[in-house]
Amino acid sequence: MSLKRNGRLSRREMLKALSLAAAGSTTLSPFLAGCRQAQQTPEDVERGLRRDALDGKPRFLIVVAAAGGASIVDSFLAVRAGEAGLNAARLNTFPDAQVQAVANSPFRAVRVSNPRLGSIPVPVNTDQLAFVNKYKDDMLVATSVGTSVNHVIAQKRSITGNAAWKGRTLQECVALQWGQGFALPNVNMAVGGFGERGTDTSMPASVYAETVTSPSLWPLGLDGSRGVRGAPARAEVELARQARADLEASSVFGATFQDSDALKRWNAQRAEGARLEAQDLITRLNVIPDLPPRVPLSQYGLASSPDGARVRQAFPGFFDDPFQAQAALAFLLLKYRVSVAVTIGPDFNVTLGGANGLANPPLAFDFSHNDHRSGQAFMWARLLANLDQLITLLKAEPFDPATGESLWDRTLIYVATDFGRTRPRPDNAVEFGSGHDLNNGFLMLSPMVKGNTVLGGVEASSTLCYGFDPRTGTPQPGKLESNEPDIFSGVLTAMGADLSGSGLPDASAFKNG
Repeated sequence: MSLKRNGRLSRREMLKALSLAAAGSTTLSPFLAGCRQAQQTPEDVERGLRRDALDGKPRFLIVVAAAGGASIVDSFLAVRAGEAGLNAARLNTFPDAQVQAVANSPFRAVRVSNPRLGSIPVPVNTDQLAFVNKYKDDMLVATSVGTSVNHVIAQKRSITGNAAWKGRTLQECVALQWGQGFALPNVNMAVGGFGERGTDTSMPASVYAETVTSPSLWPLGLDGSRGVRGAPARAEVELARQARADLEASSVFGATFQDSDALKRWNAQRAEGARLEAQDLITRLNVIPDLPPRVPLSQYGLASSPDGARVRQAFPGFFDDPFQAQAALAFLLLKYRVSVAVTIGPDFNVTLGGANGLANPPLAFDFSHNDHRSGQAFMWARLLANLDQLITLLKAEPFDPATGESLWDRTLIYVATDFGRTRPRPDNAVEFGSGHDLNNGFLMLSPMVKGNTVLGGVEASSTLCYGFDPRTGTPQPGKLESNEPDIFSGVLTAMGADLSGSGLPDASAFKNG
């Protein structure tokens, strides 16, 4: 028994498989899995095309693009002044009371209270302790040393591991392994290098990212005729589409270029559009409520998502705050099995809103050039508040009633960032600016990672992070070499990805169990 090259069983083989199922055979699952694996060529395996067995379950990756340099020593690896000795006043250390210990955990949580955010008259009062206490068992921090302090270059390297696997992005790897059958396996709402595709052009076109720039309004464009007043009935639209296809195929142009890759892609995209329409994604992914006369969805034959009310409750600023809108859409893309990889993140633009009238400062984390301490505190609070709401939704969403798994059980959140920030400051300064630095760390959140874990550590006298063995997790004080491939491999290893032929380092230390 073997699979056709299109991945399907022949009619005779399908009948044989169904007869096994009807007989209650326990050999059916490995039988089907063996068929799939037997069809792989060495080239398939080298490209990483081996997927889970036919009865396997998808896993999901949410990349959070912390644009501008989210500093790990301003969060979970903060250093107390009392630990840094004589260097404390000249380094980015905190008064001891501001760095809170987390019970039974290697993590720390920073509390900051400043009357303004740089020159912006907005108070900054943040405390990371509640988030860390709530999620520490699903948190892993891995220290890192990058290879670029250029925003776009460093951002892209944070999702490719500096071209660790043929230049593929993490999102493309996940879409390749678990996105089969998903309408849009890889959706990217981030900016800069986080929004770029990888450099491996050998993969199926479906794994490359679908770019979404307006998450609140984008779902309303997922149907070719609905939402248009006076549009013909669906049956008439389909009749016109079929006539168009017949005419194009029989035209001189169609006959001449029927073997053109470009024309094949064009036709495939049309078919994909039909799939999106069939799933009613214009409704399922639409968070906007029906509020006539201001938002008269019903007058245009449209409706809000069945999950709209609870998503709006989690992200009440979704219409004005792009980051909230991205998080809302990310949840719905996973819930409705549209995507397996979604990228979100605040951009460099000012967003008004929030408790103090400012939701996002200019330059996001890079506002640290102006006011490092308040800028980092403000942005970490923004990130963690939205992640808390997103994880709460994922935890409440059943994935497999038979096993009791929630959607969160199958999801990994990777907080990717450009780089760290420089450590020096004027003596005992509370307000100071920082530059870009290669030394930093990455946060991962998931039941799939080895929770309550710090890989690596911080040298208190310099506040620089040192490395670790990616296989065993053993700290390696003094190690300051770049480890971008380790982080890349760690994300995929924790998710249980098939890394055959990748050449990636063994990153077993990241995985839970």
